[in-house]
Amino acid sequence: MIKYTVRILALGVCLLLLANVSVMAGGANRAGTASGTQLLLPVGARYLAMGGANVAAVEGIEAVHWNPAGLSRSANAAELMFSHMSYFADMSVEYVGVSNKFGDLGSFGFSVKALSIGEIPETTIQNPDGTGANFSPTFFTLGVTYSKLLTDRISIGVNAKLFSEQIPRAGASGIAFDAGVQYSGLGGFKGLSIGVVIKNLGPEVKWDGSALGRTASDPNAKRPTAQYKIDAAPFELPTHIEMGISYAYQINDANVLNTSFNFQNNNYYDDETKIGAEYSFNNMVFLRGGYSMAPNATESYEYIWGPTFGAGLHQKFGNLDMNLDYTYRTVSVFESNHVFALRLGF
Repeated sequence: MIKYTVRILALGVCLLLLANVSVMAGGANRAGTASGTQLLLPVGARYLAMGGANVAAVEGIEAVHWNPAGLSRSANAAELMFSHMSYFADMSVEYVGVSNKFGDLGSFGFSVKALSIGEIPETTIQNPDGTGANFSPTFFTLGVTYSKLLTDRISIGVNAKLFSEQIPRAGASGIAFDAGVQYSGLGGFKGLSIGVVIKNLGPEVKWDGSALGRTASDPNAKRPTAQYKIDAAPFELPTHIEMGISYAYQINDANVLNTSFNFQNNNYYDDETKIGAEYSFNNMVFLRGGYSMAPNATESYEYIWGPTFGAGLHQKFGNLDMNLDYTYRTVSVFESNHVFALRLGF
């Protein structure tokens, strides 16, 4: 009885969130106002190559970013992943994640993501052309993930993410949470799955530090020059809800075609629609493609992400399960992104 009650409740949550998504308006007029946008940086290569359309079927260590509910669906007892993305403007995104199953307790994961910006020439009010010195901002995110299979069809997961953004004498830090659910075998159809995830819930973020201090005097007051501190405005996190559906079509024993669709409702810019596909031969060679779009984007907000393409290789060496993946993501205005990932299962 409890088993079926859990199934009904989980499905009800999915349907309720899907209904809310359809009536929530995108936040295009708030573009560029969110804090902690490093939380949006994708990691891994497999699901990014599918356009990010994967909340329904993502599994294993890569689910930590896309939908934590999929972490417990890993075929391995433990997983380790390294990911490198060459971003635009000479920046890169480095990531390492590890997960482990603990029997009936569920699966736990730990991850570290860092945005490498490089050195930037230092400028000041007195020296707008530069002081001759350089500085390197520090942007990183630490994540802890928990996921559990409630039944053979339903999985849930949560993320807790601590992030930090630092420049000399100023910075900000905060905490954000993700929560997701996946339901496989929808309607009794093998390979048909749905998923919902809400990401980056958390308090507003506010910059602080000695760099916000200023020396000033009031010509209308009889007081000497004094030290003042700028009170920075707080900004919300880039919260969004994603819902998706996925279907794995078994062509024959050696060939499988996975297709997926996502809708993403954003609180800080236009809503997004994502589609993706993955062809698998003998569970060894993979070809992937995807496309994301913002149909309601206006001229005031240009959507820069284009089609994605990728490939992967899978090989077992005894108890070692190894995956090598690559993704090419096209970007307008800036240079395209290249992503390399190594996943190891034990």
